[in-house]
Amino acid sequence: MLYDQRVPLWLELTALAVAGVVAGAINVIAGGGSFLILPLLLFFGLPAALANGTNRVGIISQNLAGILGFHRHGAFDRSWALKASIPAMAGSALGVWAALAVPDFAFRRILSVAMVVVTVASLLNQRRQPLAPLDLKPATHWSVIIGFFIVGVYGGFIQAGVGFLVLAITSAAGMDLVRGNAVKMLSVMLLTLLSLVVFAGAGQVDWPRGLALALGNWFGAVIGVRMAVLKGHAWLQQVVTATVILVAILLWFN
Repeated sequence: MLYDQRVPLWLELTALAVAGVVAGAINVIAGGGSFLILPLLLFFGLPAALANGTNRVGIISQNLAGILGFHRHGAFDRSWALKASIPAMAGSALGVWAALAVPDFAFRRILSVAMVVVTVASLLNQRRQPLAPLDLKPATHWSVIIGFFIVGVYGGFIQAGVGFLVLAITSAAGMDLVRGNAVKMLSVMLLTLLSLVVFAGAGQVDWPRGLALALGNWFGAVIGVRMAVLKGHAWLQQVVTATVILVAILLWFN
């Protein structure tokens, strides 16, 4: 179905694939790529719940590519990430239920508020970022469990900006940004996979548009992993800060 017949479907799919490359790279290096994709899907005429579900197809593809990339470069703490993902998946089940229950107009308003709040909070977190990693807390520490449960609720509900939240938690736990990004890839993929199943079961996924995003997000993630591993923590810290500021500026146009 063409949701916005002013734009030919082939052009729309091409635009989504290109946007997916950009969003995939941003999501792997920092976060906030969905702040680009969700408004674009809404612009093309998709209802909010359908846009929310469709965006997750690209996120799965991007995170799978990111996991493979970080593992190949030896920057992936699989055990820590798997343990942290359990409360995140539990929270996701609650978040996706809320997302499907919220009316279209309410979701748009919540998204706009979330964009502002997450962007400002992420910027403040970057200013508090320690110069050197702290002793790493175990993934079973109460603060990590609560933090990832909240991440799961937010990710199941909106998804956009969830990467910033994961990096804030992993940084507070004492992990550098390179390994924190690797943990982010697995935890976000698992909570997104759970929510995608629910959205798909409710008929809230546009597969042609989702696959176009998946193609772009995959290539964007490959680029993002290479940049993250080669440049290291200090460079990532600067990029995360710049990304947060850019997202904040773009908010004025939404």
